[in-house]
Amino acid sequence: MRADARKNRDHLLAVAGTAITEQGVDVSLRDIARRADVGLATLLRHFPTREALLEALLRTSFDELTAQAGELETSSSPEDALVSWLRDCVAWTTEYRGVTVLMAAAIEDTDSALHAACVTLRAAGARLLTRAQAAGTARTDIDGADLFALVAALAWLGDQPSLAPRADRLFEVVASAILTSTGSSHAKGERRPQPRG
Repeated sequence: MRADARKNRDHLLAVAGTAITEQGVDVSLRDIARRADVGLATLLRHFPTREALLEALLRTSFDELTAQAGELETSSSPEDALVSWLRDCVAWTTEYRGVTVLMAAAIEDTDSALHAACVTLRAAGARLLTRAQAAGTARTDIDGADLFALVAALAWLGDQPSLAPRADRLFEVVASAILTSTGSSHAKGERRPQPRG
């Protein structure tokens, strides 16, 4: 890709990210093009569908969360790694209003532009869960699909203005329900420092 084309593409992604943060994933593509000061045809030349735009926008975050899971596997205890990753996933999905609905659909739709990234992200979380289960610090009656669904549910809470104030406390409730180690700060419901983002 030529340097000027890449610059235009990066500009469109930056504008789209801001628009989706403010208005949610259903923001009009025409509105994104207008904000970027280009015609709709230009936007569609770079991103022919809404999903293609979202896949390009979200890919970096998916990759970062997947890489983070790998780092946590070697740098943190099984329960801390699981809860830290879960918290960061929820925080990230809350940034882009409505993205969890798309992710839940994409995980089942092999034709979706988001499918591969969502499957990889779910697998990363499943590895952390399996590690905690093997260490005896996470309940064994849930799997990666359940964990992925919990991310979506907790992110949905953060999207609801009337429920958002409860989101942190309910995260601790859910984390405590996942963990079996009664001696952990998570299981006792103690507040932990908020992650980045």
